[in-house]
Amino acid sequence: MGFILIALFLVLMFIGVPIAFVIGIVALLGILNIPYIPEVSVPVKMLNGLDSFVLLAVPLFILAANLMNHGQISQKLINFSLSIVGHIRGGLAHANILVSMIFAGVSGASQADTAGVGKILIPNMKKQGYDTETAVSVTAASSTIGVIIPPSIPMIIFAGLTNASVGALFLAGIIPGVLVGLGMMILIYYYSIKRGYPKYERTSLSKFSKLLVETLPALFTPIILIGGIVTGFFTATEAAAFASLYTLFVSMFFYKTIKIKDLPKILVDTLTLSSLSLFALAAASALGELMSYYRVSTWVQDFFTTNIDSKFLFLIIIIIFFLFIGTFMDAIPAMILFIPVILPVALMYEISPVLLGLITIMTLAIGLITPPYGLCLLLAAKIGNLSIEKSFKAVIPFIAVILVVLGFVAFFPSIAFYIPKLFNPTLF
Repeated sequence: MGFILIALFLVLMFIGVPIAFVIGIVALLGILNIPYIPEVSVPVKMLNGLDSFVLLAVPLFILAANLMNHGQISQKLINFSLSIVGHIRGGLAHANILVSMIFAGVSGASQADTAGVGKILIPNMKKQGYDTETAVSVTAASSTIGVIIPPSIPMIIFAGLTNASVGALFLAGIIPGVLVGLGMMILIYYYSIKRGYPKYERTSLSKFSKLLVETLPALFTPIILIGGIVTGFFTATEAAAFASLYTLFVSMFFYKTIKIKDLPKILVDTLTLSSLSLFALAAASALGELMSYYRVSTWVQDFFTTNIDSKFLFLIIIIIFFLFIGTFMDAIPAMILFIPVILPVALMYEISPVLLGLITIMTLAIGLITPPYGLCLLLAAKIGNLSIEKSFKAVIPFIAVILVVLGFVAFFPSIAFYIPKLFNPTLF
């Protein structure tokens, strides 16, 4: 029966059924064929999978991102980023990356970054003489930083699955996220010199000061969020609620770019986007019950114990596995399904949950820009009116940058753990 379910899973994926429905159908049919598990366990497991305080952070962070986009905060962050890196050859592309890094510090939602920043920068980059492939690829690729630099929705989910410290995960993501951004900027600089991309005049000190004052409320947000979580002032979910309220306040009363009449549309957009991830998560919880019946975790642990005797080989296998999974599955259901299976093996190799989480999330972030799932790539390609084939070809060098940083994190974890150790030297 197990092989039939696997075949069904692959067939449904191949014909284009949405992943959330694929997971739910396989879970339902599998459990219906097990006499010892009542059918009602499917909806019960789905409801229980969503019955978590930490999961409230998912729609709340997405709401914060939507408020940023509707409140035109993204445009102000772009202008501020241009004032910092615009004078470098390929300045608009560098600003694209930098604004994604700043955006990541507020929302933790890569798709919202792609949609909000892409709608502004992809047309502008094309007008400035950038080829469409570069405009689309740099927008999609830099959006992946959103799940690496804190706050990060996948990090919150991972912490809920493993009881890992949310604060430690957030702090561990700072250096890798910055390294990914810098690596992409180096790549863009090479492209800019080779292809003659334009640059802007250096911003005067007075204009920079004015832009800094305008964007200061938005720039304060990640500091408040991360500081509050790390110090224990509030939980990740409370931080997400604060981010939403703070962004709403800034947009309505400081920038005055959101009116009360805009709120229903913002809330509908938030609920629509949130439901995609949360339904997949609920379905994954039901499939987890089926996997427990077939003792998948025991089988996996036995396999690694018998055949793999190296921690580094285990990490390489995990990276390859999640690279494959990420091509057709979102990070949240992927973690729900496989982290409970992999975590005991990682602990056996003395790999901390924080390191496993960082590696998993960085690897699954690549799935956001790889077809057929590749939601960030699909969004950017649609905005730029470019085919998926050309978009993916253009984004491959950026994927290589992420993989290089991922390799350093996996095999030299002290790089990522430098900042967390400053706060708690005994944590790792």
